[in-house]
Amino acid sequence: MTNLSGQERAQYVQSMFTKIARRYDMMNRLMTGYQDVRWRRQVIKLAGLKPGASLLDLGTGTGDLAREALSEFPNAKVTAADFTLEMMRVGARQVGPLDFSAADALRLPFENESFDAVTSGFLMRNVIDLKQAIQEQYRVLRSGGRIVILDTTRPKRNLLSPFIWIHMHVIIPTLGGLLSGVREAYTYLPDTTEGFVTAEQLAERLSEAGFKNVGYQRLMFGTIAIHHAEK
Repeated sequence: MTNLSGQERAQYVQSMFTKIARRYDMMNRLMTGYQDVRWRRQVIKLAGLKPGASLLDLGTGTGDLAREALSEFPNAKVTAADFTLEMMRVGARQVGPLDFSAADALRLPFENESFDAVTSGFLMRNVIDLKQAIQEQYRVLRSGGRIVILDTTRPKRNLLSPFIWIHMHVIIPTLGGLLSGVREAYTYLPDTTEGFVTAEQLAERLSEAGFKNVGYQRLMFGTIAIHHAEK
């Protein structure tokens, strides 16, 4: 997979998430020790939603972040968008209706300045053109709107580095393979994390795209980052 690029990589990612869709949420809980539940709440808090606000949850998967937004802001207008249909089909069978929309992060089917906030969870390291994905989110945000990005990131070297490597390269692929039957999908996680920009570099990319008040914080021994910024 690391040798793939462009549309070939995009098709691989779509196929992979189709295969693991039914086990995706359970694996997220196990891999993070249920910390992803807390992270989603933090993402929605940082989105700064107000009653009746419009939110685009991009790369929504089964809709976890979108449901969190609606649980806290029942009157919000939430659009849950993804380019893997099977992930959304699995999400549509879960409790609580969502407004799902098929969407490519590089060519969003929404008009300029359509949303008060855009969130994403574990999306950005998967896109084939990071700059374009950021520009598209900037385009559909209203002035003063907020972007919040939750994703994995390369941790800084420290005493825990060997244990983090074992967790990512041995434990996660083994557990993922046993539960989903698709071990390759869970070797993809450490590969894309190590190949993705650092948290510091992603903050720079947001600033370069025109976002203001860019900030971020690392979580889970530096392997997770939440970025936030304003248009």
